[in-house]
Amino acid sequence: MKKILSIVIISISCIFNTAYGQKGQKKLSHYVNPNIGTAHSRWFFYTPAAMPFGLAKLGPSTNAHYGNEQGWEATGYDDRDTSIEGFACLHEFQVGGIVLAPSVGKLQTIPGTLENPDEGYRSRFDRKDEYATSGYYSVLLKDYNIKAELTATKRVGFQRYTFPKSTESHIIFDIGNRQGESGAVKESKVMMTEDGRIEGYVITNPEYVKKYQAGAEVAMYFSAVVDKKPKNFGVFNKQETQASKKEISGIGAGLYLTFDTKENEAITVKVGLSYTSIANARLNLDSEAKNTNFDKAKKEALSTWNEYLGRITVEGKNETDKIKFYTGLYHALLGRGLYNDVNGAYPMNNGQIGQIPLNSNGTPKHNCYNTDAIWGGFWNLTQLWALAYPDYYADWVQGQLLVYKDAGWLGDGLANSKYVSGVGTNFTGLAIASAYNSGIQNFDVALGYEAALKNEIAWKDRIEGAGKMDVKQFIEHGYSPQIEDIGFNTITEGSGFSASHTLEYSYSAFAVAQFAKSLGKTQDYDQLIKLSKGWKLLYDKETKFIRPKYANGKFVDNFDPSQPWRGFQEGNAWQYTFYVPHDIEELVETLGKDTFNDRLENIFEASQKNVFGGGTKIDAFAGLSGFYNHGNQPNLHISWLFNFSGKPYLTQKWVHAICDEFYGTEGIHGYGYGQDEDQGQLGSWYVMSSIGLFDVKGLTEINPSYQISSPLFDKVSIKLPKSLNRKDFTIQVTNNSKKNIYLQEVRFNDTDLNKLKISLDDIKKGGIIKMVVDEKPGQKWSN
Repeated sequence: MKKILSIVIISISCIFNTAYGQKGQKKLSHYVNPNIGTAHSRWFFYTPAAMPFGLAKLGPSTNAHYGNEQGWEATGYDDRDTSIEGFACLHEFQVGGIVLAPSVGKLQTIPGTLENPDEGYRSRFDRKDEYATSGYYSVLLKDYNIKAELTATKRVGFQRYTFPKSTESHIIFDIGNRQGESGAVKESKVMMTEDGRIEGYVITNPEYVKKYQAGAEVAMYFSAVVDKKPKNFGVFNKQETQASKKEISGIGAGLYLTFDTKENEAITVKVGLSYTSIANARLNLDSEAKNTNFDKAKKEALSTWNEYLGRITVEGKNETDKIKFYTGLYHALLGRGLYNDVNGAYPMNNGQIGQIPLNSNGTPKHNCYNTDAIWGGFWNLTQLWALAYPDYYADWVQGQLLVYKDAGWLGDGLANSKYVSGVGTNFTGLAIASAYNSGIQNFDVALGYEAALKNEIAWKDRIEGAGKMDVKQFIEHGYSPQIEDIGFNTITEGSGFSASHTLEYSYSAFAVAQFAKSLGKTQDYDQLIKLSKGWKLLYDKETKFIRPKYANGKFVDNFDPSQPWRGFQEGNAWQYTFYVPHDIEELVETLGKDTFNDRLENIFEASQKNVFGGGTKIDAFAGLSGFYNHGNQPNLHISWLFNFSGKPYLTQKWVHAICDEFYGTEGIHGYGYGQDEDQGQLGSWYVMSSIGLFDVKGLTEINPSYQISSPLFDKVSIKLPKSLNRKDFTIQVTNNSKKNIYLQEVRFNDTDLNKLKISLDDIKKGGIIKMVVDEKPGQKWSN
């Protein structure tokens, strides 16, 4: 057993408990608790030491070296674990690596196991000795009496270790081993330069890259500066060490530094990171952090986070709701981070290095971002971006178009420009169309339209990474044919997810049709709007469900609307029958208003008993067979549909219930129980729904609007930087409480609203919505 000094634990624990003691009003970052929902969380989920949308994303790992077999499973940090193996600098969808770890005593070069931490450099820790917020992380590594702290600039990671007195204090750079979603390591190298820098790289083969762009790879580079010269150093490969050697290559490559340390002596490592080269990692370090120490970087990180979080401020008596809100907003701003360097260099899809055009001051005209699939992102992320972060949305669009220019197709998910679709479909064209219709138009509109249109209707030489491999069938027949026994695959003849693909393609065709209409592309509009009606070909009048069809036009036999994975990706017919967001009025008419409302209300009443998803089972797919599954993207608009069916008070009821019951503030019950928070999607849904604004149609209409419900808060203020040319927008709620959730009056700029909606343009112009709520449903907007 590794020994500890209890007096040090007590003193450092006291520091943790008082370091962020409040002086006056709380900063918004104090409401952020990254540990919420960390049981069974994804690799990119727990990275507290990062900037909004940054490249450097640092966090502790409890099980990262275990990897994951298929590329999507939970790995990295788990609330149920009690030991930490190291601190990785890069956490992104399908991207991960550059691990540092401190220790004292016998040098160890493998991480050991959760079952037996003493087998490696892993250390036990207590949650009471851990602190995490947006931009900063600290923990006491009990087995070594080392306080570890992390923070970051956009492209530079800071790791500071406070050691006990020892002649055997070590810092290792574990570079050449699999980390989280990174996939298997292809090659790696680490070296100590003549001037004492530690530099190197690792190249990996992520599972989703292998599936969607076979032969491609992901490279990560670093250049690190340590603020103390070691007394000894060496390299290692797994358990084999070579003292005094400065360089090693190959799978498992690593380097160690050994120091004499005084009691409570701190050693800081600054790690410049890049996806293009060691030289650019060095440039990123020198440009962002050459004269910056840990405390200054931490202060700037916290300040930046508070600025970004502060674009939406909420006020109210319920502190728990504020914690949920700002933690959700943090996740929305954390995911989908930079992958270009400070000089505009970026990794191209073909493996070469590209160059983003520069402004007159030498900075890139835009950035590019890694991203999980935008699947479902229109019901959370993109409408939040349009509302409060239009500058990021514009950047995101231009980054996507950069890959389109390089490789010829939009990518739904990207890992350093490599295609990682994830779900085999592609909603990037919809997101570009929504940006345009939301007034975000500072991109090459002609190129954006070309890319979006191609994504909807082109199939010749379509590549796996662009998804929608069955789009030819959709264009020619109006629906994707069901093919049994092909598993999760999609081929040119159809798909095992034919029904959900038909619904998705219908919706995205509608979105790009509006883009076409805005640009006067009449012929394209006519074709796309016809395709948007494809969902009607799969509506079964007998069962009143969306039902998969074979290529011969017959509905599938032995149909079970509760069965997931047969015709429906990550869901079933109960859930997907409501997936007609662009034609929701016609869907209500098709089902009949009474049938629509009765079925929807019964669904929520039944699902509430199962925490609106998978119950308390810790599994990302636990709710796929249920009536409603808030833990997965296809369902996220459904609670808002009562606004279209004459019973908006039921939207108010169920949105509040989901916010209060599905979302929690614990490690296990955070976003459901072990549900899959895809880079801010569930967090963004809470943000939008809790302030009472949401668009079922995902901002795809010309002059899009948000539907209105009752906020959880007494006051909501949206205030953007002056450079974005938006006026302040405020929501004020009178008589608000956990019982008083039903709207009675809604006035915008002193005018009564006869419909529960407000255009994005009106929000941009600024003003005040005043609401009055009560505990009894209001009938004012019912019909």
